[in-house]
Amino acid sequence: MGPDREPARTCVGCRRRDARSALLRVVRTSGAVARFDPGGTAAGRGAYVHPDVTCVDAALGRGSLVRALRAAVGPDEARKLRGFVEEMQGKA
Repeated sequence: MGPDREPARTCVGCRRRDARSALLRVVRTSGAVARFDPGGTAAGRGAYVHPDVTCVDAALGRGSLVRALRAAVGPDEARKLRGFVEEMQGKA
């Protein structure tokens, strides 16, 4: 990997590979709570998803986010994750 190349990650929603900066990191905290990690530096098991409601819904609906985080994602967490992305899309 050259100095100008960025690591690639796979979106757990659509399964497409993209640059890490184009994806949002979801992290499982020590309390087994899923939350977005905009800076990508929080400790804990992480998964990546595109900042798109379609990808978030696919990741939640297919259970791929649950598998990647190795923890359940409750309805309140799912609502917060989806709301975060909806807010981001509204600002774009």
